[in-house]
Amino acid sequence: MEPYRLTATQALSNIRNGSLTVEQYARSLLSRIQERDSAVQAWAYLEPNHVIEEARRLDRVPLGDRSPIHGLPVAVKDLIYTKDMPTQYNSPIYDGHAPKLDAASIMILRLAGALILGEVTWFDYTTKPGKTTTTEFASAQGGPKTCNPHDPTRTPGGSSSGSAAAVGDFQAPVGVGSQTGGSVIRPGSFNGVYAFKPTWNAISREGLKFYSPILDTIGFFARCVDDLELMTDLFDLEDDDTAINEFAVKGAKFGVAKTVVWPKAGPGTKMALESAVQLLRSHGAEVEEVELPTGFDRMPEWHMALTESEARATFLSEYRLAKEKLSPFLAGRVENVNKVSRAAQLEAYDGIAALRPKIDEIAKGYAAILTPSVVDEAPLGLQSTGSPVFNSMWTALHTPVINIPGFKGANDMPIGISLVAPRYHDRRLLTVSKAVGAIFEAEGGWERKL
Repeated sequence: MEPYRLTATQALSNIRNGSLTVEQYARSLLSRIQERDSAVQAWAYLEPNHVIEEARRLDRVPLGDRSPIHGLPVAVKDLIYTKDMPTQYNSPIYDGHAPKLDAASIMILRLAGALILGEVTWFDYTTKPGKTTTTEFASAQGGPKTCNPHDPTRTPGGSSSGSAAAVGDFQAPVGVGSQTGGSVIRPGSFNGVYAFKPTWNAISREGLKFYSPILDTIGFFARCVDDLELMTDLFDLEDDDTAINEFAVKGAKFGVAKTVVWPKAGPGTKMALESAVQLLRSHGAEVEEVELPTGFDRMPEWHMALTESEARATFLSEYRLAKEKLSPFLAGRVENVNKVSRAAQLEAYDGIAALRPKIDEIAKGYAAILTPSVVDEAPLGLQSTGSPVFNSMWTALHTPVINIPGFKGANDMPIGISLVAPRYHDRRLLTVSKAVGAIFEAEGGWERKL
């Protein structure tokens, strides 16, 4: 097997036992990027020579001084500060912008010996360094040049599209993204990878360019749950309850929450959720539908009120600096073209806050709650990144969510199903997801063909 096809856990094991060097691993990934970059265009900035230099430096670190993730290559969304490459937010206002310091999340990765990758796909491969692409300031409007690796005529999702596509195409084992509405879970589903959005604020967001301070959450992409657990170990995510190392689907109880937006579900998602329920039951689990109480039907409305009202403050500086370089969509947010009142903003803050402990209590009755990750498989075209309608509720509720791949739509494109847990039950959710993911991937019907 070529090194680039290894999961992070497999590659790190080989690095530790001496059968693979960090440089060999990096060269294999760079070769994959060069082979596939014209089709996928996942990178917004990458300098191969710098990557090799860093890999060689990491290889010189004595074995006794290495952390468990030493040598792990990571794809970073171009919304997170990195001190040795531009952070441009896919905005002409910040063309060539180079921060002086790493974001907190990047600092933690570097101190543990991670190898930060990067390359600009719409520039010359040999001369421009890089990070993974994003939509403008991680908004829901417009798409970057990144294509879905499983079908280049389809969107990879947004706004963490580059990170998800890079992991889905074997160009990186792990990716870092962020979610305001559905920008981790949706591209995870579209690209056929595991995507994990932890509990809000469980990971430092310092150095992340905010869209909404009350919603934005750092998240991760990987091709297996073991790799997500590597990241949660690194970032010290811990549950109050005693950690479980094993979970059996047989005898477990799961809930299914279709939510108020279920009428928007396409045939692929309907079939995926039905198949997920049948598979869990066939493996001995109890599965029941969850009827969410009054109030949860307001979540789409309230999430929209928060994103629109918070964007007014977030992008006011760019609006005043260079309105002509800001997209009409974001300029409209600053101008409040949809007339979101302060009363509506307050109602959204207070209404969502009141529902958070309620969803915690409901979710505690289950091993996890199953819910759709997407409307359907990735839509055609690159101008739209798809709808976050099935994600925004869980983002606003601050719950941990993971997309589990395994199902497919009418065009053989991947469709995932999300598992949700109470706030700060992140580690338990990953343990449950490992068992559930093994079933969905083996029996769900979608096969990775790249």
